[in-house]
Amino acid sequence: MNTTPPKDILPRKLVTAGIVLSAALVVAAGAAFYYASRFSQAERKASADGAVTVTIAGKSCDPNELTVPAGRTVFQIVNKSDRAVEWEILDGVMVLEERENIAPGFTQSLAATLEPGEYQITCGLLSNPHGTLHVSPAAAGAQTAGQPSMKAFIGAMAEYKVYLAGETDGFVTAASDLAAAIKAGDLAKARLLYQPARVAYAHLLPIAGQISDLDSAIDARADYFEKKEQDPAFGGLHRVEYGLFAQNSLDGLAPVADKLVADAQTLAARIHDLRIMPAQMISGGAAVMDRFATAGPGLDEDRYAHTDLASLQASLLGVQKVTDLLAPVAAKAHSALIEQIGKDIVVLQTTLDTYRRTDAYVSYSTLTEDDKSDLKKQAAALAADLGKLLETLRLS
Repeated sequence: MNTTPPKDILPRKLVTAGIVLSAALVVAAGAAFYYASRFSQAERKASADGAVTVTIAGKSCDPNELTVPAGRTVFQIVNKSDRAVEWEILDGVMVLEERENIAPGFTQSLAATLEPGEYQITCGLLSNPHGTLHVSPAAAGAQTAGQPSMKAFIGAMAEYKVYLAGETDGFVTAASDLAAAIKAGDLAKARLLYQPARVAYAHLLPIAGQISDLDSAIDARADYFEKKEQDPAFGGLHRVEYGLFAQNSLDGLAPVADKLVADAQTLAARIHDLRIMPAQMISGGAAVMDRFATAGPGLDEDRYAHTDLASLQASLLGVQKVTDLLAPVAAKAHSALIEQIGKDIVVLQTTLDTYRRTDAYVSYSTLTEDDKSDLKKQAAALAADLGKLLETLRLS
């Protein structure tokens, strides 16, 4: 499938916005994009029967220590805090599974297939202590039967590493240019250079789970810090965005920009030793689309600069790269699903194209709620089909 747009195209629930209108939008669109983004009907059935419930409060999870058998487990994440949160299962700095944008009072389900071992779980704010997830050995089953040989994916994995190296170098350059403008005191230029840096990083979002420490430093939104925008730990791209577009000021941004460049350089060095398996490529791509699809009013990714469309398009290119590389192997047994994923990408790209004016996208803030709902539905459909691919290939 070849749906790549022209090269010059560069490119984390539900709260009220006008109270009645947003509530109606979210409820009406729930079946179409909220539940669709949960990846599969089978997962939704499992979440209603035998799921492990985790409740997130202000400072911790309940329970904060879990034991489950190896294999597939469905978790229900209940948010009883006063802000949108995320819940993640981590193996070191690697995010194995996650749910983002869980609005106050809401519940989301997550299905994870885990090997025996000990993992960490995030519990709301990034500053909160991590919980512990113990996965005990279980009798071996037929889970891996029919799984494609890793040998079949060697070429795709190698090419993806080359792609990531190039895109990371581009992010280092864009972040350095942005930092230079900030330190030169040029607000107008810095505002122009924010989007290229944001877009460059968006290409890399399918691997965000593999670099969770750096991703938190580079791309975490204010919601995940105790004092939000005023929290000293809030940094990276969105702290720069907040200063440039919400405060219209460069005050305090120089050290933030310097750290952004240092984190980008650390990422570039780490990419060469990063081992990314096909399952991680697919699940990472699904997570990127799900992240956009489940963002409710007020939880937009680029809420200060309103560059969400450019960021989404860049994320889509990153996801498309993954699917293009894996399709030759996956299509041998699942051609219809691969074809559907290709159609999902075309539909979303076509919709994005309607908001492009010459060499730039319109501000996300100018879209109607119906416009935004359509984009979220399309992103959710792509996330769902990527989730199906992960399941049918038995890579989950």
